[in-house]
Amino acid sequence: MKKILSIVIAIAICFGVGITARYFQADALASWYPFLEKPSITPPDYVFPIAWGFIYLCMGISIGLIWDKPTYVRFAPMWLFIWQLFFNFMWSILFFTMQSPMLGFFCIILLDISVVLYTMQVYHINRLSSWLFFPYIAWLTFATYLNAYILIVN
Repeated sequence: MKKILSIVIAIAICFGVGITARYFQADALASWYPFLEKPSITPPDYVFPIAWGFIYLCMGISIGLIWDKPTYVRFAPMWLFIWQLFFNFMWSILFFTMQSPMLGFFCIILLDISVVLYTMQVYHINRLSSWLFFPYIAWLTFATYLNAYILIVN
């Protein structure tokens, strides 16, 4: 029961960060982003909340699986998780709210690094926890490409 509660709380935190970031993106999503030149493989708008919903679910389960481990085991992964969540949120602020693909690009690189480090760190603690971050890594690789394209072309 304790593990289920840890997972539910972690999922709620991840979705809370995502919903809050979405709030800050709203104006730019309507008035700025549609007018940027984007690569032809950019997914339709409805794909993003579906993809992020799945990723936030996986993120929450991942951290929830190691939440109740002893402090010496979970300390580094917890901090890496917090950092990646921070960079995840900040990317929305930098890219959309500040309308800066350049700052967004620097942030997403830090996000990429922190997500990969977290994934590697938790592999030795709980393999499922690590594997749950692979969809995130795949999506971030694509998002990094989109960000770089928008930065270069616009």
